[in-house]
Amino acid sequence: MATTLTRPGMVHAFLSPAEARHHLAIQREMADGHYPVPDDITTGAEAHLLDEALSPRIRAAYLVEGEGVVDPGAFAHALGEALAAAGVKVHENAEVTGLRTTGGRVTALRTTQDELPCSAAVIAAGMRSPRLLAALGHRLPLQAGKGYSFSVELDPAPRHTLYFGERRAVASPIGGTTRIAGTMEPSGNNNRLDWRRVVAVAMASRHCLGRWFDDPDDLVSLIRDPWVGGWPFLPDGLPLIDRLPGHDNAFAATGHGMLGVTLGPATGHRLAEHISTGRRPEILTPFGFDRLRR
Repeated sequence: MATTLTRPGMVHAFLSPAEARHHLAIQREMADGHYPVPDDITTGAEAHLLDEALSPRIRAAYLVEGEGVVDPGAFAHALGEALAAAGVKVHENAEVTGLRTTGGRVTALRTTQDELPCSAAVIAAGMRSPRLLAALGHRLPLQAGKGYSFSVELDPAPRHTLYFGERRAVASPIGGTTRIAGTMEPSGNNNRLDWRRVVAVAMASRHCLGRWFDDPDDLVSLIRDPWVGGWPFLPDGLPLIDRLPGHDNAFAATGHGMLGVTLGPATGHRLAEHISTGRRPEILTPFGFDRLRR
């Protein structure tokens, strides 16, 4: 399967050496020895040697080797092809509108096309999950954090993924272009694109990438494929990965926030184990439904 995964590494870039050291200390604690992080930051002019796309305003940076990036659209397309090749029936353009239940079991999915009989159902629909869970009598306090991204041609283009610490923006080399992403907009569960947010992300990136545009009015002709989407967040920041109370064969896997692609494979692996064996893996304990009812 063509995962599109590459591992260019990630350069964490900062306008302040103090902020860079603070961020590195937090990341070292989070890594807890599971992946390598540098011992110290690189400061001054030498910070730009980590990636030539960085602006002279960057005064400190460090490289985390092995960090990966995927093209989400190409990855999803390749995943669909791999499933079809394995004999899995993929129903395209069939929105799930509800679920039919009998005696505490989900027996079919209702879609805009027809009903699909099933022996088990996993609701893993991101911000669309609450509506489907409500049909089974469960309220999920999921909130959308809207993020924006777009593609641009840069010269020089980043060789690594670049994270701009103070600006909370990212630039990644994807598909021969640079994809810039950022912001967190709590404006409800919708996909309305606010061009002002796109401009704000572009302005934030200019502090770290240099003047890749002169005037915000230039962005209309420079930006390609602007996108907005809602990251699904639960109040405690943890995902929900569990069997639904009161239903023998209905499960939920949602609320992964900004780590959906990162945690998706591990979530699927452990949830499949739960479904096939009837025993919940211990590693899923923190992600149960009971904590939300408390």
